[in-house]
Amino acid sequence: MTTEHTTATREAWLAARLDLLKAEKEYTRRGDALAQQRQELPWVRVDKTYRFETDEGSATLVDLFKGRSQLLVYHFMFGPDYKAGCPSCSSIADSFEGVVVHLANHDVTLMAVSRAPLAKLRAYKDRMGWTFPWASAPGGDFNFDFNVSFTEEQQREGTVEYNYQRGGHAMDATPVPQPVAEFAATCGTDAPTYARERPGISAFVLEDGVVYHTYSTYARGVDGVWGMYQWLDRAPKGRNETGVWWRRHDEYAKSAAQSRG
Repeated sequence: MTTEHTTATREAWLAARLDLLKAEKEYTRRGDALAQQRQELPWVRVDKTYRFETDEGSATLVDLFKGRSQLLVYHFMFGPDYKAGCPSCSSIADSFEGVVVHLANHDVTLMAVSRAPLAKLRAYKDRMGWTFPWASAPGGDFNFDFNVSFTEEQQREGTVEYNYQRGGHAMDATPVPQPVAEFAATCGTDAPTYARERPGISAFVLEDGVVYHTYSTYARGVDGVWGMYQWLDRAPKGRNETGVWWRRHDEYAKSAAQSRG
């Protein structure tokens, strides 16, 4: 059986690869410039007091820094009424274990934050085998102020503003897209409840006892920390997606067994 993909000699492949290398280097330089532009954003002072529940007890936003000057928050989709964390957020968080210690030794704390009660987060961490820090923000305005949680009223009135725009996100669509319904079911909830939480990353800095918000990104903006996609983008067939294919890492074996049965 022959492949339908273009084939070539090694010499022709090398010529094509060198052309691609030029484009890759330009992409890298553009990424460096974007990183610099990101770091040059103005800082916004955070004066509101936020409270969190952590393994060390009740904490403020300053406490989440754990003595470091920089804080990266991953807004993990795990609402108060979820029975399990979002599968997509879970696949992203699988990579946290390997990098959190390196960031900690470079003056950066990586912390996941969700609205689910701490007991649920602890149980889910045990299930997933994770040890990275994860704080609960069950009440207060933190998730709402940083645009990753929304109310039933906002959903009903169509006033959800996510990723710096109103509407246009798959979770806001009617009828509910099949992937959203699937993910909601795996979290033990319905689609509207599931969609009241959204993924994102927010960055903060602490200087002279004052916290500043420096950056936030949402939706496809979190792709850069989604480890499996960075690898798939370098695989021969790329992302090669026709629907929702990923699972929580402890569900693949069960899925395979069910398909064989």
